[in-house]
Amino acid sequence: MSNEVRTIFNRIAPVYDQLNDWLSLGQHRIWKEMTVKWSGAKPSNTSLDLCCGSGDLTFRLARHVGITGQVYGVDFSTNLLNTAKERSKNYYPQPSITWVEADVLELPFENNYFDAATMGYGLRNVKDIPRSLQEIRRVLKPGAKAAILDFHRPTNEQFRAVQQWYLNNCVVPMATNLGLKEEYAYISPSLDRFPIGKEQIELALQAGFRDVTHYPIANGMMGVLVVSN
Repeated sequence: MSNEVRTIFNRIAPVYDQLNDWLSLGQHRIWKEMTVKWSGAKPSNTSLDLCCGSGDLTFRLARHVGITGQVYGVDFSTNLLNTAKERSKNYYPQPSITWVEADVLELPFENNYFDAATMGYGLRNVKDIPRSLQEIRRVLKPGAKAAILDFHRPTNEQFRAVQQWYLNNCVVPMATNLGLKEEYAYISPSLDRFPIGKEQIELALQAGFRDVTHYPIANGMMGVLVVSN
């Protein structure tokens, strides 16, 4: 990811969860739970949460793998990782989570290391989507799955118009009130650049994944790409 995007995420760290609530109309918790289930994470697994942000998916993964499992939460934003570490202090017993500051294009893990992986709202922001998918495949064990959640541009013109209206008239004004207008102005162009579901399937197959499915959510405004090694 670029230094510009890294700076954006460092700046929004204090209100990251609040803004996700606004962006998703409060539904992101449901979608994150679905994402963890689609990853196939099981008790005692070693699991990976990429672009972990303030830890929402990471904590969910930790619940699924239990006290005998291990979760690694990876992000390139120091501020978001610090927020996640602070949040983890509220959990008892302490979840077995290792927080790692790293670039998803160069993961500091061995080949075939993880039983399951998730990524929430990260793929849209990486500089090189094919490379990111190749790295996910590299660190997953044979037969392991990853579930990748993100916002999308709906193919339906009416839903696309509703999404753009909401971004322009609700999300950006809210962000502006928090002094973060520039940071959230990037969302619209990032959605325009992001490959649609069938394009994501093709990229995942090119990266070498054996089984690939894309699940549209919320009238195509969200989606989960599920890939299997």
